Amino acid sequence: MITSDLKTVLPELVLAVYAMLALMWAVYRGKDAEAPMLFWLTAMVLAGLGLWIAVQPEGTRTAFDGAFVNDGFARFAKVIILFSAAIILLMSQEYMKRNKLMKFEFPILISLAVVGMMMMVSAGDLMALYMGLELQSLALYVIAAFRRDSAKSTEAGLKYFVLGALSSGLLLYGASLIYGYAGTTTFTGITAAVNGESLPLGLLIGLVFLLTGLAFKVSAVPFHMWTPDVYEGSPTPVTAFFATAPKVAAMALFARVMFDAFGGATGDWTQIIALLSFLSMFLGAIAAIGQTNIKRLMAYSSIGHMGFVLMGLAAGSEQGVQAMLIYLAIYVTMNIGVFAFILNMEKDGRAVTDIAALNMYSRVEPLRAAALMVLMFSLAGIPPLVGFFGKLYVLQAAVNAGLMWLAIGGVIASVIGAYYYLRIIYLMYFGEPREALDGTMPAFHWAALMASAFIMLAGIVNLFGVDSLAGAAAATLLK
Repeated sequence: MITSDLKTVLPELVLAVYAMLALMWAVYRGKDAEAPMLFWLTAMVLAGLGLWIAVQPEGTRTAFDGAFVNDGFARFAKVIILFSAAIILLMSQEYMKRNKLMKFEFPILISLAVVGMMMMVSAGDLMALYMGLELQSLALYVIAAFRRDSAKSTEAGLKYFVLGALSSGLLLYGASLIYGYAGTTTFTGITAAVNGESLPLGLLIGLVFLLTGLAFKVSAVPFHMWTPDVYEGSPTPVTAFFATAPKVAAMALFARVMFDAFGGATGDWTQIIALLSFLSMFLGAIAAIGQTNIKRLMAYSSIGHMGFVLMGLAAGSEQGVQAMLIYLAIYVTMNIGVFAFILNMEKDGRAVTDIAALNMYSRVEPLRAAALMVLMFSLAGIPPLVGFFGKLYVLQAAVNAGLMWLAIGGVIASVIGAYYYLRIIYLMYFGEPREALDGTMPAFHWAALMASAFIMLAGIVNLFGVDSLAGAAAATLLK
């Protein structure tokens, strides 16, 4: 039994052991002298694990009496998490060198955060859920404040820690209530306690607290207040990481809890998630309009996009989960490209985050400007780019689930939100002439930007098969 359990959790075990060995090796060898090698080695380990998980045979395997679940849904999310983390880690090297932040701790903390994320998406028990969530969160708190000589970075880490601790407390309180009324912490046991009927009051209150804690992690309104400040204050590679892998892990965990533990009472939680989705879409669309800092703009953009992802979850159906997974894959790809550009927004060797700095950028770097334009159009959901299909899938799922009001709200929010994406394009092509940005773009960043833009264009043919993979993953969750 122990052997089969260890075999099921082997990828997570390998990454955890690697992180601990890397920590010991870096300290023994002279700390930061080994940082560049660790960046590359960690990225290779993450990508290698992603490939390993991608080729694992189909089927559902559990470990530790159901506390850990390895199914198609978990594998789909883990592949996105691992590959996005590897790419962001490679993209962060030049920035870290330029800003004297090339520390060996960074790739190790990323590795530990990814272990937590992998645990989150495979959680089959409230205790496993909490363990994965806290492992991820503790590592993220540290990297948010990684620039120790910056007041903004320290403030970002502190705000994230305080509000994250509050959300963890709410989630833990909800879990304790659920345990008290269900008599078990396993998701299968909770499902049996629900028994297909409406939830008892105690379980319902526990579910509300659990939803509140999870909503903090995905920065859904009204639990979004940490996002703009943390995105702005954190070092840009950390912001890029926050905008990709943790979002996938948190949303996958959200879906896992809702369907595995409370799948028999969808009527009790779909209304709450639909409201979170509606509020997130509109706040993300409206609040970003007045932003002049591109990192804060991307923070509000992420809030709006998480609203659309929650729309798929609110549908409470296999089609909704499929739409959610497709949207997450597209969203991560778009963000990798956008942050590859933002990482190189510099003037005279200093980082620039003011959107006005993009005025007439197309005259200086026409190819980069064109790639960013494609990504902005895709983020806005303008057809026929791939970002449009992401929104189309979740809107269709909402309509088929009878949530017409939510789908209409999503269309309106998308139209409003298009303004601030189009404003960036306007500045690049029609803005007031001014001294242009002069930051050089490393080959890997250039490749990430161009590849992301190419995928947004070429993916309109068949989404590179992501839709069928997401459909198979959703089917394993709702089987």
